[in-house]
Amino acid sequence: MNLELTTERLSLKPLAPDDLDLCIELFTDPVVTQYANGVSSESEIRKDMPNYTKRGGNGCVGIWCISNNTTGEKLGDIALLPIPIEEDDTDFGLVIPGKMPKGDIEIGYFLKPSAWGQGYATEACRRILQFAFEDSPIEYVIATFEEENTASKHVLEKVGFTDHGTMRCYGEDGPRFRITRDEWLLR
Repeated sequence: MNLELTTERLSLKPLAPDDLDLCIELFTDPVVTQYANGVSSESEIRKDMPNYTKRGGNGCVGIWCISNNTTGEKLGDIALLPIPIEEDDTDFGLVIPGKMPKGDIEIGYFLKPSAWGQGYATEACRRILQFAFEDSPIEYVIATFEEENTASKHVLEKVGFTDHGTMRCYGEDGPRFRITRDEWLLR
């Protein structure tokens, strides 16, 4: 299975140890993390990097680095990971090579502010969903977001997610958006 994915403008490759620079840039930025758990310290990111690079389900589950095809600039990341229910962050113990995690798989992404407003999130989401539904055993993908994050809600709607009410995730109740393989293939 090819885990290196491309679009017209983007390259998506499994996150690797040499993407530490991107993770530090993203997760120490309060603007980028305002709708997540807030900033992390550089030492926390270095400690967590082995988790960020884990792959499960024969590579279907994990994090990809998003880069510009032309310049090679790292723009952000996009993930298919098991969504936490009561925890406030992903349980990377569920990301096991060769095994699909039980429970719901969520899509999530972080982009550098310089990459915002250019359609990169939508383009990367479309490509990851194509991979999920055409090349992996994933039957549906869910997403959640902070209610104030209307930009993420808009991206999800553009790529075909629909509102399914609320769900328990990240230790609180939040929006539940979902798209199934059948819905994707009918698009």
